[in-house]
Amino acid sequence: MNVVATAVFVGLFVLITILGFVSAHWRKGDMSHLHEWGLGGRRFGSWITWFLIGGDLYTAYTFVAVPALVFGAGALGFFALPYTVIVYPMVFAILPRLWVVAHKHNYITASDFVAGRYGSPMLALAIAVTGIIATMPYIALQLVGIQVVIGGLGFPTGGGIVGDLPLIIAFVILAAFTYTSGLRAPASIAVVKDVLVYVTVLAMVIILPAKIGGLSHMFTAIPKAHLLLPAIHGGNWGLQSFYASLAFGSALALMLYPHATTAVLAAKGPNTLRRNWVWLPAYSLLLGLIAMLGYMAYVGGINKFPDLAPYFAKYGPQFAMPGLLLHYFPSWFVGVGFAAVAIGALVPAAIMSIAAANLFTRNIYKAFIRPQCSVQQETNMAKLVSLIVKFGALLFIVFLPLTYAIQLQLLGGILVLQTLPAIVSGIYTRWFDPKALLLGWAAGLAWGIWAASLSGFHKAGYALHLAGYVIPGYIGLYALVVNLVVAVVATAILQAAGMASQADATSPADYVG
Repeated sequence: MNVVATAVFVGLFVLITILGFVSAHWRKGDMSHLHEWGLGGRRFGSWITWFLIGGDLYTAYTFVAVPALVFGAGALGFFALPYTVIVYPMVFAILPRLWVVAHKHNYITASDFVAGRYGSPMLALAIAVTGIIATMPYIALQLVGIQVVIGGLGFPTGGGIVGDLPLIIAFVILAAFTYTSGLRAPASIAVVKDVLVYVTVLAMVIILPAKIGGLSHMFTAIPKAHLLLPAIHGGNWGLQSFYASLAFGSALALMLYPHATTAVLAAKGPNTLRRNWVWLPAYSLLLGLIAMLGYMAYVGGINKFPDLAPYFAKYGPQFAMPGLLLHYFPSWFVGVGFAAVAIGALVPAAIMSIAAANLFTRNIYKAFIRPQCSVQQETNMAKLVSLIVKFGALLFIVFLPLTYAIQLQLLGGILVLQTLPAIVSGIYTRWFDPKALLLGWAAGLAWGIWAASLSGFHKAGYALHLAGYVIPGYIGLYALVVNLVVAVVATAILQAAGMASQADATSPADYVG
């Protein structure tokens, strides 16, 4: 065991644990109300919202997986950069309107909005179930980062309950302070998490180039095939079209995840959101630096070092970033960097479990099971479900192979993208019929799951053959096209037949503010 690194790691973990419990008294409200527990009373200002959304979207899995992808696959791993850049102009135009109408009607989730906008509990149920299913493996993947750094500290991981005891302790603590403090806990911890991440990444990108011979040497030493995407050959667009569609599809899906919507609806107002999205690209700059760590690990050949070879044998490319820390930095800084990864897992995992609990409580429990439940009963159910969700994710990662979580997360991105027509179109127009949207949702899901199953859920791409061209693209984006085509055609048919629904609990004035 690396005693010094472990001591620093545990010390920082104790700090955020205390902060998580104390958060219940920060901007204190009536925690028996779901909007107080699950949305922080909608009172988070510009700075807290910036840290919360950043901590929500840039997770520990990002911190570990992006360098791993660049280390193993090269240039393709940089798709995360353009998608986190183009997402902000889109959400700048869309999500402030969602906040305004949600605030006026006390909507807690995006499914609440869909139910009100279209007068369709079944469409809202479909959106809620999709969000919950897409979120579960995402929570499990946050444990990957914690597992890797716990292993790097010298603890044996895997092999059942005993091997994963540190991981279990971490998530018991997470469950406890989330239950008591709600969204206030990850909001306050996100500040500590981001400070640790920025310090760690900046230190690595400043110090490591000198250790490997400089940035010029690094880019010279990387093989061309690892540095550039293959050129379009004949009629096959190859990775060129897949890269672009993966970036664009990921950008469309990012803010549709329930945890992203939860962070948005917790803001103080639409102007708070707009100010945040002006500055959030700072995280994209950080992400570019994080991605470069994959190239530094590749050129440094850290997977071949005798002291790191056992870790790479166990974790594969996932150990690229932790390996750089272990090999090139003193033990105390290893503890800081590993704590950044672990805390970077707890923040989004907490928000994800709260978001899933909000969806179940508002759009399944209250809508179908117990419509007359009191405010206190509604909140108690959300707290209980948040525990169940975290416990389920923990069981998933302890007892099932990691590849299952990765494959389901790949599928989760495809699924959540199919909620876009109902949510985003509803923010601007009531033209679509809810029955058509439900039909489009089903068609998009069916095609997307079928296309992903062709590779055994190992790949996110589908090779589309069109007019003599082979255009590989992101399955989620292709499925969204199927979804939209079905929804448009079905709506036109229903309107022509005089069977379209016009139910709408909102008014045009609700979207202005």
